[in-house]
Order: sequence, then C-alpha cells, then structure tokens
Amino acid sequence: MELLDTNRSVLVVVDLQGKLVEMVYRSKMVLAATVRLLRLADLFAVPVILTEQYPQGLGPTHPEVKAAFDALAIPKRLVPKTSFSCCGEPAFLRALDDLRPRTRSGARQVVLAGIEAHVCVQQTALELLHYGNQVCLAWDAVSGRGEEYRRHALERMTAAGAWLTNHESAGFEWARDKNHPRFKELSQILKGGQPEG
Repeated sequence: MELLDTNRSVLVVVDLQGKLVEMVYRSKMVLAATVRLLRLADLFAVPVILTEQYPQGLGPTHPEVKAAFDALAIPKRLVPKTSFSCCGEPAFLRALDDLRPRTRSGARQVVLAGIEAHVCVQQTALELLHYGNQVCLAWDAVSGRGEEYRRHALERMTAAGAWLTNHESAGFEWARDKNHPRFKELSQILKGGQPEG
C-alpha cells in the first residue's frame, strides 16, 4: 500500500442523493466527512467526479454536498448514470481518463466516498480494481442502509485489494509535510474533530 499522491489521485463521490442520504447508517458523519473531503481535494488540486444514480427518480445530490461540489475551483465533472457501478457509465470512464490520465509513474489512485456501500460503491470499487486502479475507501464517507451492509461491503472491498482511509488521513497524505504551503488551511478544515453519527 502506498501513500496518496496528489499527482495520481482523483476523488469520486458516489450517489449522495435525495432522502436516501438521510436513511443511511451515520448519515451526519458521512455528509460532514464528504464535504471535508471535497474541500481537501480543492485545497490540494485533486480533481473530483460526482455521480448521481437515476436522478429523475432518486432526486438530486444532497444540498450540502452539491454546494461544496459547486464551490470547487479545481477540474470536476458531474456524471448522471443508471448503471450501479460508475464504470458501467461511459461518461464516467471518459471523465476519469480526462481528469486523471494514467501515467507510467504509478497506478491512478481513486478515493471513493458515497452510498450505498454494498451496491454502487462496492461495484465501482471492484471494477476500478479490475481495471488496474488503486482504490482508497474513505470509510467515514461511505455508508448504506444498515451497519452490517456497510461493514460487510467494506470487508469485501478490502479483501479484493482496496484499502481503508478517512478524510483526515487523505488530507495529511496529500499534504505530506507540516511545511506544505496549504497546511494551515488543512488544519482549518479539520478543526472541530471527527464528525459524529
């Protein structure tokens, strides 16, 4: 396992939409961690893809997450889809290659957040791994309708080769050093401790 590298990372936020967000296990934690991840990605120039699963039926992205996404100054894409795996949507694969092309210096690192852990996040993670990407799951920004669904999905994804992180670890890995010019801004984003339930 490697540290996250800003030159190889892309943040993918999966389907944090409508009323479903309020129904998932520890929804407040997931929303707060995702918003912080988006702000950290912006801080360290990590591109972002936000997906929406059948928005006509499930509704738009949660307002807090959408506001943070809209505020990004970095390259970003919003990708609607009907396939459960993001990789089943050609526009997602094009966005991934456009925002973070593969290089010879190492595998692309996809930091995943979103819902539901055992459906769209899991299928996306497994296919990304199959295609040769490194997959890093921000456990505090991933959930589903029930703790067991979430736990077993995280277990399956890690067994397949993904690894677990959290929004704070991602930020510190992107910074690498206390002397990074954006470190004070990183500290400001992380103030207030770990988001609760």
